[in-house]
Amino acid sequence: MTRLAITASVIILGYAASAQAEQSKALTYADFEAAVPHVDLENCPAAMAAATIFCRATIQHEEIHVFAFSEEGDQPLVGFHSFAAEGLESLLN
Repeated sequence: MTRLAITASVIILGYAASAQAEQSKALTYADFEAAVPHVDLENCPAAMAAATIFCRATIQHEEIHVFAFSEEGDQPLVGFHSFAAEGLESLLN
């Protein structure tokens, strides 16, 4: 795992914890995009798909982490899901 991935995870976890404490501040896509290395997904996974969201993905700890954002307003984070990706690390090294 790279230092960048660790830093991104710490930022997300810290932001999520503070957002829970202060409900008025949600993680927006603009904040996520600036702070977290990610790939754009053409479509959200079926388990997360909805008409008014878009998804982005990160890879860490042999898992693919998918973040779902609303297309409306400030584009807040509305969902998150991790998918196992065993063997992924060997493909990336």
